[in-house]
Amino acid sequence: MVNLKNKNVEISLHILIWLVLFFLPAAFSVGSDADWKDLFRRFWLQLIFLALVFYANYNYLLKYFFGDKKVWFFIINLSMILVLIFVKNQIFSWLEPDRRNHLYRRPPAALFYFMDTLIYMIPVAFSIAINAGKKIQKAEEMKIEADNIKLQSELQHLKYQLQPHFFFNSLNNIYSLIDFAPDKAKQSIHSLSKLMRHLLYKTDVEKISLSEEVEFLNKYIELMSLRLNDNTKVYINFPKIIPEIKIAPLLFISIVENAFKHGISATQHSDIHFKMEIIKSEIHFTASNSNFPKTDADKSGSGIGVENLKKRLNLLYPEKHEFHSHLNTGMYIAEVKIITN
Repeated sequence: MVNLKNKNVEISLHILIWLVLFFLPAAFSVGSDADWKDLFRRFWLQLIFLALVFYANYNYLLKYFFGDKKVWFFIINLSMILVLIFVKNQIFSWLEPDRRNHLYRRPPAALFYFMDTLIYMIPVAFSIAINAGKKIQKAEEMKIEADNIKLQSELQHLKYQLQPHFFFNSLNNIYSLIDFAPDKAKQSIHSLSKLMRHLLYKTDVEKISLSEEVEFLNKYIELMSLRLNDNTKVYINFPKIIPEIKIAPLLFISIVENAFKHGISATQHSDIHFKMEIIKSEIHFTASNSNFPKTDADKSGSGIGVENLKKRLNLLYPEKHEFHSHLNTGMYIAEVKIITN
């Protein structure tokens, strides 16, 4: 459908250009003694032959030029041009008997043919330039399409990488509940099933609503909070009313996972804060947590979550995002800002 539309635009543009070229001589001759016969002889006949040369090359002969048969291209063009010049001279002789009777001096035939050949090479050059431009444009479009395919493949890979990571962390959480809180473990499995349903049906799209993403975060925070003791406090500050904004799915889950992974201690008091602000089309998400770094022996989560997020932000929101993380008075703070428009 797009190609057909482009073809129609191209045809319309060609018709418009030739109409302008044909009517300009008539417009400039208004008020003069020139009649239609003079216009045909002096301008329109030449334009018709120029159009013949142009479209013969544009539609057919350029396959020789771009197909490494340039010698044949020039031979065919030269032959066609010489024939057209001869035909034009015959028509002129018929329209101007004085030419036929040699009643006035005319330039040498060789010079006449040489000058006309140069004129007829102009549409040949134009057809080459237009087709070369189209080929360059097509090559650029193919490159863009290839880059888009590569981008989608990378994003799909990152998404598939993220989901097992998320599932692994959730199972770790449930496993820790089985011995001392089996009822909570059952509730966790039920909550996990809801989250997995979201992963299956809501993330296989380019974008989802921000409200769905916030709902997913709330469910995940609820799931992770089941294993917490009284030493850990979780504070959530999400907007009550969420505007109709579309974002890529699973953008903030890695930061939330990271906060629970590194912000909990079995013996010390710890705080975890999640905050989201929406300013017009900008989303500001902040997670801050007490900092209890894991040892090298702890492989839970394999540490890919935040790196995964950085790569996805670079691919999905180039030059439209910020990500910062730093320590401040014993609190680890991660901040993401996304411009969605």
